[in-house]
Amino acid sequence: MVFGRTERTPRRPAAPVTTLKLLVAGGFGVGKTTLVGSVSEIRPLRTEELLTEAGRPVDDIAGVEGKTTTTVAMDFGRITLREDLVLYLFGTPGQDRFWFLWDELAQGALGAVVLADTRRLEDCFAAVDYFERRRIPFTLAVNLFDDAARYPEEAVRDALDLDPEVPVMMCDARERESAKEVLASVVEHALATGVTRREAV
Repeated sequence: MVFGRTERTPRRPAAPVTTLKLLVAGGFGVGKTTLVGSVSEIRPLRTEELLTEAGRPVDDIAGVEGKTTTTVAMDFGRITLREDLVLYLFGTPGQDRFWFLWDELAQGALGAVVLADTRRLEDCFAAVDYFERRRIPFTLAVNLFDDAARYPEEAVRDALDLDPEVPVMMCDARERESAKEVLASVVEHALATGVTRREAV
């Protein structure tokens, strides 16, 4: 007791919080908006517009006929993986005509998720090529749609001709825990890749 006040135990300084930027990419209708929304701890920012008849010639909805909206700029969400690690998620638009936004969104990104749909596996080639060319580490996550065929991870890896170190995993973009596992995989892979590159220099 000092001057009638109780001495307080000194508060430990809070651990510094690391913030990392991740991209969520893939083809049209693969589940990018769904994944960001399922895992974000804040209300996600979405820039969706209705699909129209005017866009029908350029928006191939074969295999995703029930899709009625599309992302025209980005999705944004945030998730705390640990008390000292926060991820900012940026979902990219899937159509070719919006790819000019990718370079802006990729600035400062630690890594990326490339979502794939086995019904339209070829639609993720562009995203895979984009991150490979820019040497941005990524995890390939197969979104398990209810009516999609299931294939072993190695079969998907071979079909996309992925390098052996690229993680391939199955996920359900609607499920928070499944999406978190994918994001954790990206962080682990990106950090491991960064260490390997520094050691090689």
